Amino acid sequence: MTALTLNLHPVAQLTEEAFKTLCAANPDAKLERTATGELIIMSPTGGETGRRNLNISMQLGLWNQQVGLGVAFDSSTMFQLPNGAFRSPDAAWIELSCWEALTPEEREGFCPLCPDFVIELRSPSDSLKTLREKMTEYIDNGAQLGWLIDPKSKQVEIYRPDTSPEILKAPQMLSGERILKDFQFNLASIWA
Repeated sequence: MTALTLNLHPVAQLTEEAFKTLCAANPDAKLERTATGELIIMSPTGGETGRRNLNISMQLGLWNQQVGLGVAFDSSTMFQLPNGAFRSPDAAWIELSCWEALTPEEREGFCPLCPDFVIELRSPSDSLKTLREKMTEYIDNGAQLGWLIDPKSKQVEIYRPDTSPEILKAPQMLSGERILKDFQFNLASIWA
């Protein structure tokens, strides 16, 4: 269960419109596109990763439902980043005014923005280098906070603008800081 990255430049250019058409023609495929136009084909997750992803989405969603400060998204949501990449973080959140600024068509399609907050959960087949590059890409495109959670090493890397990632070993709780007011993420079920 590994991701496959295809460089299509020798035979075709995977433009934004071509990528959207490809996704529409293959709705069951989990695809991403890099800023340089490479196609990333991701395999389905295994049971443990799926269980952890659901826990992450549930905690973020329940907090968001209580505070009503924004909109939360699961791993199937695609965002079109300012640099041209199309990415699907494992969980994401955007502030309500950003969501409300989108047209109905933009809300229905691949949201043309970078989330304010993103989470990537490392699955057994994920390359740590690739995930770190993806987290940096989110921050470079406007994310204010990002968590890279690695269950195998029980480590979390916290990404923020204009600073090096902060690395925490086996934290039990994470704070949403000023971005996700009063959000406390419990990692007990992630480490289990």
